[in-house]
Amino acid sequence: MSLVVDIDITYEGELHSSAIHRPSGTELATDAPIDNQGRGESFSPTDLMATALGTCMATTMGIVAKRKGYVLERFAVHVKKAMTTTPPRRVATLSVELTIPPSTARLLNGEARADLENAALTCPVKLSLHESVEVPVHFEWQAD
Repeated sequence: MSLVVDIDITYEGELHSSAIHRPSGTELATDAPIDNQGRGESFSPTDLMATALGTCMATTMGIVAKRKGYVLERFAVHVKKAMTTTPPRRVATLSVELTIPPSTARLLNGEARADLENAALTCPVKLSLHESVEVPVHFEWQAD
């Protein structure tokens, strides 16, 4: 059986919620976005979806790197979320750019890069997204 994680959520009113990750006690807040009656004072629920995708890709790449002995140091992930413009309101696109700097890119050969790209493209969050969400992904392996 897979690990079960409990998360407790409290609706605070005024379109704000707080969530507590029970295993760690870490708390985060959400707010409705400005374009949907909120103040945009924190991540919206769909922002967290975009965040989950980017961090899942990075984490899964890190797991593969650790398992295979690849040196994978600091790199950047940028996710751009676009919502539909017609009802029903939903995430339409999560565009992802992964930028691996020269200091890390030069340490990884073609096989390692392919393994890491595959890890990102098959991370659990990406595999869990509905097929109607477009997820274009671009890897930039920077050269010196």
